[in-house]
Amino acid sequence: MSTLPADDRGWFDLVLSNQPPLWSLYVDACGGEVFTEGDIQATIIAASPNRSFFNSVFYSDSEHLLDALPGIAERYEKAGVTAWTVWIPAEDESARNGLSAAGHVLDATPRAMGFELSRLSPPGPDPSLELRSEMDMELVRRINETAYGYPAGDFPPMSPLPGTEVFLASLEGETVGTTLVWDRGEDTEVTFVATLPEARGRGIAGRLLGHALERERERGKLGSTLIATKLGFPVYEQLGYRDVGGLEMWERREPT
Repeated sequence: MSTLPADDRGWFDLVLSNQPPLWSLYVDACGGEVFTEGDIQATIIAASPNRSFFNSVFYSDSEHLLDALPGIAERYEKAGVTAWTVWIPAEDESARNGLSAAGHVLDATPRAMGFELSRLSPPGPDPSLELRSEMDMELVRRINETAYGYPAGDFPPMSPLPGTEVFLASLEGETVGTTLVWDRGEDTEVTFVATLPEARGRGIAGRLLGHALERERERGKLGSTLIATKLGFPVYEQLGYRDVGGLEMWERREPT
């Protein structure tokens, strides 16, 4: 019997619950430290000191979070990390106000998304596009770094993440797109979706992710979740994902 969520709130909670263990995998893959204090988890990846994405904080109690902020900041400072972020539900006004007062700045407003894989609606094939499964984390690193406009070296070297599979897309022999899926029970969490700028506008991300999700469905997975940027949101919506709630990333960036 399926244990997938019955409503949007349940899907939103599933997305949130997936993030701390997923970021722990990032620490395993990149090297670093996972700091926990009760309900708080902070990932400290000194190999990526300027990218707050890798240096992320998750929590469940906003009062505890705000009390712990000075100690968390001290740990990042000692590790040489100049940018880190706290992920909050968009409805958490207390956390928003406290983080703003502590010097954090709203950096992004991604959306939590999820759906049952029985509702997957993948796009039609593109004969010129080669799709494959290959655990090449160096390609994942370089393509995501380029696709999101970061300087070379900002994404740290990554080893394979346990329980994950990498899917890649190529045009004329050049790899131009990536996605990574992570098995968590009946759910498939998606991350590292990226397409090189020169290859955009051809539906590559949708076809690659659709291919990956079809594979996951064949393997018995029943649902999928992810956190969507504004760029990725319409791609995921077309595949069948639905918006289940807003998130905010509150970044603290030290002058360099």
